[in-house]
Amino acid sequence: MTAQPSRPIPPIPPIAETVASLMPRAKAELTELVAFRSVADPAQFPPSECRAAADWVADALRAEDFQDVSVFDTPDGSPSVYGYLPGPEGAPTVLLYAHYDVQPPLDPAGWDTPPFELTEREDGRWYGRGAADCKGGFIMHLLALRALKANGGIPVGVKVVAEGSEEQGTGGLERYAEAHPELLAADAIVIGDAGNFRAGLPTVTATLRGMTMVRVTVDTLRGNLHSGLFGGAAPDALAALIRVLDSLRAEDGSTTVDGLDAEGVWEGLRYPEEDFREDARVLDGVELIGHGSVGDRLWARPAVTVMGIDCPPVVGATPSVHSTARAQISLRVPPGQDAAEATKLLTAHLEAHTPWGARVSVEQVGQGQPFRADVTSPAYTSMADALGAAYPGQEMQIAGMGGSIPLCNTLAALYPDAEILLIGLSEPEAQIHAVNESVSPDELERMSVAEALFLVNYAAFGRG
Repeated sequence: MTAQPSRPIPPIPPIAETVASLMPRAKAELTELVAFRSVADPAQFPPSECRAAADWVADALRAEDFQDVSVFDTPDGSPSVYGYLPGPEGAPTVLLYAHYDVQPPLDPAGWDTPPFELTEREDGRWYGRGAADCKGGFIMHLLALRALKANGGIPVGVKVVAEGSEEQGTGGLERYAEAHPELLAADAIVIGDAGNFRAGLPTVTATLRGMTMVRVTVDTLRGNLHSGLFGGAAPDALAALIRVLDSLRAEDGSTTVDGLDAEGVWEGLRYPEEDFREDARVLDGVELIGHGSVGDRLWARPAVTVMGIDCPPVVGATPSVHSTARAQISLRVPPGQDAAEATKLLTAHLEAHTPWGARVSVEQVGQGQPFRADVTSPAYTSMADALGAAYPGQEMQIAGMGGSIPLCNTLAALYPDAEILLIGLSEPEAQIHAVNESVSPDELERMSVAEALFLVNYAAFGRG
């Protein structure tokens, strides 16, 4: 699906030139921001790392003359950052969103360069955890605003919010916004946490899958037993858990949760299978899982992932029948389905498929609803024009995203008249959530230009 711009605008060279001149500063700032180990999980990294990152973001907003800048604690304990920059009288207000928390680096030894040191490599990309997802998104907002300030001023009112626990899915900012609905109210909302379908192809994201996350624990014995003396009759909790997890997939790898529709169809941008294999770095000879088009599987159907299992490692393993085992499971929920209902179905499925009468408990640890945007709104028209100018010769594409941004549904419910757009820096080469995450400085530059031009367009046309 391609959005057709209705009011093409010519490129605005001064804005593009200003952004280009600011790129060395952007790299230096992103280097500082990436250095914070801002994983919002105190079991892995000190909470002081997130607090320091939040303070850095707040200082950056103050330096740009934002008012009412605050670092506030949300109900899940994570700090978020807010600032407001008034616009001309009668101008619309635009909320710019990013998050400064990041995924854990996984195995640091798997990185070619240190995960919390922004490093430019021979391919020209900047590598580091959060470079694209989503510390780079905050830098993108800064670049756009600075370019406008240097070329006649910012034509809209701007609110900026930087979340501190998006990657954990614990809903701190969502709950805070529900309790303080006036804080983030805006005419348009730009979520800087998505990305282009591929580098160089300007894309907005029209749909997001929701998510539910649970921990399942299986218990069978009062304690571990010697596998030689008891194995063969004593029920092994780890084996039971493996059976449970296997029940979540059909033979072709499709997600199978009892009662959950898994046959949705994607009608938008096509994703060729050979391109997906390259983007996902699938090994030669290994089949893709599921059936239907790649778009169906990524953007229109549920997808289960076993995120981790608590069990003894191979090194140091003992000949034991295990008494308990635990796994964390993520279920992505497509638009049109309810995440709360999916959680109930997943829980019932896990309980029903636990073998041998083993005791099973399921704990919900995160949840967010799917999202679908209105791509016919004035904001999308303004963004289409802006992206066409920032990427000469290209038209804005509309795609889905298999990931989740739970805040989107909260904002849509709180502000039903607001137009919500999703853009960002997370194109396939960025490898977000994996080792060697990176951002393309070319994409950062062009998307910053596009955001600046969008604000100009929206000031002129956003209410007309």
